Amino acid sequence: MLSLRNFSRLDESEYKAVDIHEGIDNSLMILQDRLKATDKSPEIQIIKDYNNLCNVECYAGQINQVFMNILVNALDALEELNAKRTYQEIWDNPSSITIRTSAIDSQWVKISITDNGSGIPKSIQKQIFNPFFTTKPVGKGTGMGMAISYQIITEKHGSKLEFASTPGKGTEFVIQIPIQQQV
Repeated sequence: MLSLRNFSRLDESEYKAVDIHEGIDNSLMILQDRLKATDKSPEIQIIKDYNNLCNVECYAGQINQVFMNILVNALDALEELNAKRTYQEIWDNPSSITIRTSAIDSQWVKISITDNGSGIPKSIQKQIFNPFFTTKPVGKGTGMGMAISYQIITEKHGSKLEFASTPGKGTEFVIQIPIQQQV
């Protein structure tokens, strides 16, 4: 319950200096059941490469929602890929999500979330942040997660959300956010 409360931060409607790592970790805690091993596949490995960051001024609940949207999409991509692989293939090349944080300079931080899924086909990469665009089957996704994430990062925080994807290799989403908001 504490992770869920910390994740949502419903009582905080203004910019506040927060620990980005705590927000990521709370998102991972909520998604813990999807990371565990099943009879069909080994656990999805989470590799954290957290550098020392100072607190970042942001709308914490909204930033946590961005982390959640990116992580859920990464998990969906890994599960989709694993459905096409044998247990031995998955065991030999385990599914993973790598999360890296770093200071770009004294004013900006960078959060990178990378999966080793099947990647995003080049033909649809320009549509990823469009409202209602989804690659998921009917009833599985709304197509709003990445559009909302893009809006939260770019409009609400004056920041950057970009991605790079190599079909067959995986996808990396990169968030660049100022340490202090210019209000």
